[in-house]
This record gives sequence, C-alpha cells and structure tokens, in this order.
Amino acid sequence: MTSPPAAGLTTRPPRFSPFVLTAGAVLILLIAPPSVFLVNVSLHETAADGGLGAFTTRFYQQIFTERLFAESLRNTLVYAVGSGVIGITIGTLQALIVERTNAPGRQLAFYGAILSLGVPHVLYVVAWLLLLGRSGPINDLIGLLPFGGGLDVYSLWGMTLIEGVGFAPLTFLMMSAALGATDPSFEESALMSGAGPLRAFARITLRMGVPALCGLLPLIFVKAFESFEAPALVGLAGNVNVLTTTIWQSAHATGAPNYGEAGAYSVCLVAIVIALLLPQSRLARQAHRYQTVTGKGFRPRVVDLGRWRYAASAILAALFLLVTIIPLAMLIFASLQPFYEGVTWGALSRATLENYEPLLAPGSFRDAILNTLILAASTASFVVPFTALCAWLAARRAPGGWMLDHLASAPLVFPALILSVAFLNVFVNAPIPLYGTLLSIVIASSMRFLPYGMRYAFAGVLRIHPDLEDAASLSGASRARAFTRILLPLISTSLIGAWLLVFLLSAQTVSLPLMLAGPGAEVMAVTLFDLWQNGQVTELAAMGVVWIVLMTMASVAFHVIMRKRLIVG
Repeated sequence: MTSPPAAGLTTRPPRFSPFVLTAGAVLILLIAPPSVFLVNVSLHETAADGGLGAFTTRFYQQIFTERLFAESLRNTLVYAVGSGVIGITIGTLQALIVERTNAPGRQLAFYGAILSLGVPHVLYVVAWLLLLGRSGPINDLIGLLPFGGGLDVYSLWGMTLIEGVGFAPLTFLMMSAALGATDPSFEESALMSGAGPLRAFARITLRMGVPALCGLLPLIFVKAFESFEAPALVGLAGNVNVLTTTIWQSAHATGAPNYGEAGAYSVCLVAIVIALLLPQSRLARQAHRYQTVTGKGFRPRVVDLGRWRYAASAILAALFLLVTIIPLAMLIFASLQPFYEGVTWGALSRATLENYEPLLAPGSFRDAILNTLILAASTASFVVPFTALCAWLAARRAPGGWMLDHLASAPLVFPALILSVAFLNVFVNAPIPLYGTLLSIVIASSMRFLPYGMRYAFAGVLRIHPDLEDAASLSGASRARAFTRILLPLISTSLIGAWLLVFLLSAQTVSLPLMLAGPGAEVMAVTLFDLWQNGQVTELAAMGVVWIVLMTMASVAFHVIMRKRLIVG
C-alpha cells in the first residue's frame, strides 16, 4: 500500500504544461502585434499621413446609427449564410461519395478540388463572370428560349452563387479528411439492418462527421463574411454593398485610407467569431463521443452502393463540371483571344497563342511563380506541424491546452485586407527590415492560415482514442514520443491534406500580400489582380491557365503521395 504524502507536501498539477507555454508564446507573438494595432486604430481618427489622429469612438457609433452600414450588414449575413450553405452542401456531398462509397471515378473529385483551390480567387470570379455575364454563353442560351429574358449576375444572388461554388473545394477537402478516418462498420451495420444508403449516411455518417462540420462552419461563414473579391467584382457593379466593400469604398472616397472604420469593423467581428466558436469548444469537451479509431482493428473501407453507385458517379461528374471544368474552359477560351467579346463562332476563328508568349520570357512572371511557390510551401510547412501539436494538446486536455484552440482560431476575426494593413504597420516599425520582403508575407500568411491547419488537425485528433497513446506510455514511451510515433502516423493523411490546403490558400489569396509585397517579392495573385484592374482579361486568363497547369502537377504528386501513404498505413 502506498503511504499518503506528508502534510504540506501535496503538489498541485501545473496550470500550463511546458509544451502549452511554448506553443502559446509563439501564437501570441504572431497575433498580439496586429491585434493591438487594430484595436488602437479603431479608436483614433486617421491622420493625413496614415498615422493615428485624435481619439474617437465615432466608428463604433456609426455601426449602430448609419443606415448604409445596417443595409451592408444585412446583405453580408444573407451572402455569408447563402454561400456557406451552397459550399457546405456541395462539398459534403462530394466527400460522402468519395470517401464512403464505391462509386466509379470518385477520385476525380479530389483532382477537381485541388485544381479549383489552386486557382486564385480573383481568377475564379472572373471565370464565372465571363460565363454568367450579360454577354456570357449562359445568357446567350437563355436568349434562344421562347420566354427570352436573361440572368443578372451582378446581384446579391449572383455573388452568393459564385462564392458558394468557390467554397465547395475547401469543404470537400476538409470533410473528406474527417470522413475518411471514420470506421465504416457503423454504416455497414445500418445497411445490414435494412436501412438504405441515404438513411445510413444521414443517420450515421453525417453524425460521425459532426466534429469536422463544427470546425468547418465558422471557417466558411467567417471566410464569406470577410470576402472581398466576389463582392468587389460582382456586387459593386450591381450596386450591392456588403461590409467589406462598404469599408473599402469609404476608405477610398476621401482619397486617403480610413483605417479607423476598418479597425472598428474587425473588432466587432470578434464577438461574431466567439459565438461561432462556442459549439467547437463544447465539442472538444465531448470528444470521446466521436472517437471511432481505437486499437480494436479499425480498417478503412468503403460501403458498396450496388446499382446506386452509378447514380453517385453521375452526381460527382455533374459537380465536377460545375465546380471545375466549366470555369476552367472559359479561362482557356479567353486566353486564346486577342481581345474578349463573348463566346461566338467568330471568336473561335481568331484563336491565337500570343497571350502566352510574354509568359515564356524571363521576367516578372517567372519571379512571381517562384515567389508564390516559396511563400506557399513555407507557410504550409510551418502551420501544419505547429497546429498538429496545438490540436493534440487541446484535444487531450493538457494543462492550459484550451487556450491554444482559442488562440489558433483568433486570426479568423481579421479580414485579410485589414490584416495586411495591420502587418504593414508592424513591419514598417519593426527593428529589423521586414517591410516589402517575401518573409513578411510568409509571417502574415502563417498567422492567417493557423485556423485552417487547426481545424484539420483537431478533427483528426478527435478520431484517435487516447488509449493508443496511453498504451505507448505504459510501455515506457514519453508523451512526446507517443505523439510522434503513434498519433502523427495515424493522422498523417489528414496532415498531408492540411498541408496541401494551406499551400493552395496561401498561393491564391490576393488581399493579404496586396500591401506587403515590394519590389522583388511579387506573387501570382497580386499580379493577376493588377491585370484585372488594367482590363487585361485575356492576359490574365493566359497567366491563370499556366498557373493551373502547375497546380495540376502538384495535385497529381500529392494524390500519389496520399495513395502510397494509405497503402503503407
């Protein structure tokens, strides 16, 4: 029998483990400087030189008093909810078919997601505008029908549809990582008990995907809430304002940036994101309810749909055309035109490769590609291992681990454009010369995409029962060794998917590097945005097609890596 400890020698468990303290310090170092700047700037007028002016609270007052702001908020909510529902519905349906069924050709959805995410968002919006615009092929076909008429894409529904379809690849990749780690014996038991495939998916598979959905919902909603490209290119042309475009117009109306109003908007987003993250916190406390991978012979296999598998393949093919092939076909067509004036038989006879010739010569285009690859690879290589550690500490309830989940999710509150402004101020005043360098964009991107890596890793860790790590510890392994030798191999597929996701998102974002890129640090997304601003649609399309080819090569390489990993695992 173990003797009781002597009086006065009882030790309390530490409030924070050393791992949590170290990871928390890194997160605070990334998050605190821009956060302090945004809170400070929201309480001051913007001086003529762009610095801080007099103290004021009017930016917060106008949020509740101005009619334009209330209208923009209403449009933003409709836009965010609508595009989120579209994206999550399409992406989850794709993930269910790909990961849980034997539908022929289902792996095409993975390639489609990689291709779509590899397209900078400004290019994706332009592709849909070429399709649905007033002189686009969709309206041309509608004009041939007896009732005539046409679609006005420059509207709230138009920007919602374009953004929602654009969210589908992100949803698919995140949900497929979660659903692929679910033991299919649950669905098989339901099917053997007489339930049909749809009922089994609805009552079993989707419920087991609750952790991933709860992690995905705030990401999608906040991403739509802060979206700028679709509202700017689609909404403004139709006189539809959301919060981001209202702030952008206000900042440019006076001829000088109004950082105070933008800062107040960002601070108000904190309350919204906290409300969105509360379900995720409750989910973490009930993680054991969703653990399906234990030490009891888990085998990842799919459910046989029988004759329904061909219907599932038809659905995948239709979604593949909608999300990937049709927009890319429009870009290829536009890239072959000396000037764009719609899809006509005469345009086909004018096809030329002249737009591609400048891209093959040495110059800024090659530099932009190399800088983008370095930026994306560096950001993903930092974010994914770091968030895997944070997710493990948070999910296993290490002392103070709850703090890491909240800190890693905090960057969700920063609109990318405002985050660019915040880091610009930080880097200009930094003691070391960071402003205008590629390293400055890597640092800002690493903070920006922490929540994406965290949600991927957190959903993966929740699937793994801690008994596996406890068994390693009882065998003499340290907790750190159990993490590297047991947990990481089990969630490696999710981490590979997370690396690819962060890589593609870092490469496609426009708003973040827009103000940070200096001479010699240009990236693809900013170069494409400049071409659109200059009205060079055909040159923009040609550059986009070349970039898509590179992303196709990346998708093939990662698909091979993931397949080998699944076979070896």
